[in-house]
Amino acid sequence: MKVSRFLFAVLSANALLAGIAYATVVPETERWVGAWVSAQQLVEPHNLPPQPGLSGNTLRQIIRPSLGGDGIRVTFSNAYGEGPLTIAVANVARSKGGSAVDSASICPLTFGGERAVTIQPGASVISDPAQFKVQAFENLAVSTCCSSVPANVTGHPGSRTTSFIQKGDAVSVAEFPETTPVDHWYLLAAIDVRTGRSASAILVLGDSITDGRGSTTNQNNRWPDNLARRLAPDPRTSGIAVLNQGIGGNRVLRNGLGPSALQRFDRDVLAPPGVRWLVIFEGINDIGTAKGARAKGEPAASARDILLAYEQMIVRAHAHGLQVYGATITAFEGFDIYYDEQSEADRQEINRWIRTSGKFDGVIDFDEMTRDRPDPRRLSSTVDGGDHLHPSADGYKAMADGIDLGLFQESGRR
Repeated sequence: MKVSRFLFAVLSANALLAGIAYATVVPETERWVGAWVSAQQLVEPHNLPPQPGLSGNTLRQIIRPSLGGDGIRVTFSNAYGEGPLTIAVANVARSKGGSAVDSASICPLTFGGERAVTIQPGASVISDPAQFKVQAFENLAVSTCCSSVPANVTGHPGSRTTSFIQKGDAVSVAEFPETTPVDHWYLLAAIDVRTGRSASAILVLGDSITDGRGSTTNQNNRWPDNLARRLAPDPRTSGIAVLNQGIGGNRVLRNGLGPSALQRFDRDVLAPPGVRWLVIFEGINDIGTAKGARAKGEPAASARDILLAYEQMIVRAHAHGLQVYGATITAFEGFDIYYDEQSEADRQEINRWIRTSGKFDGVIDFDEMTRDRPDPRRLSSTVDGGDHLHPSADGYKAMADGIDLGLFQESGRR
């Protein structure tokens, strides 16, 4: 089927206005699958882009997809902007470290056949498919020059990865001469790859423990990263991406740092293409912040509230053909802001339900993997990152190593 350039642009524009992603026809032997994601949130004032800022300047961001393919498309977001975001020019290239890219690999990104695109407040845009060979676990650089950026910036502060800002339009410059580094992602929401029909993705809905608080900047050693590396060598799981939709401070029920898991579920879980499995690893912030609410006499999330929310997410995910795995909440005694007898009792009740209710299609028992044996209310010293809440880089590896890869060797519901 041939589609004229004009009709393609009209269909793309109408789809964007309707809030629908325009799907390009691909051969029956191929499909689009998410290879990398970044959960979008309103960037807090202290995490905003440093000078010279994004407007009129170039932002180069480094990402590492966990699945390869022979084509790429990139999603940019203005979900929290109060005004339009205009990308004047954008491209993708292979990273050579720091702000440097392989200039021979630079691939322009277009939107309905045009280099520039304006994203309205609350919206996102997917680039046209580009012929660009993606290798799993290879660092890519996405460069953008924006002609206008709203004051409220959309992004992902917990990148654990360094981005680079260069004055002016430098998207095609091989290495920035006078760059400003910043350890955050902005505007960049997802990378999809065109790959074989058998490829698929695991998506993790989580908080700072999934986002990688305590992991090593630029080393990609969060637990989902380590899981992806474990899957790759086995031919039964080598075609599976791992998508990290963790947000630091995120809660299941109430907004906080970023929208709640319930609020962002459709966008962050159901929208990415090719997802077959969902891992829900959230709740510790609901339990922990309930301690402070109780002390103030304010409404506090209960274990029952969280379990009802889990059930809602399971039902919605099953309706879209996803297998849903529950991950038990890890211990946090010693993190005094959160811990008291009631919060520990809630954690135990939630974990019993995850293990025994039968509502989930499977269980990943992170609590069992990481808890201290003499005192199971605490993290083991071998995994504790030091604050008694977040694991260390070694702890994240232990979490990934403890996951049964057999959970991802079946075809699932889809």
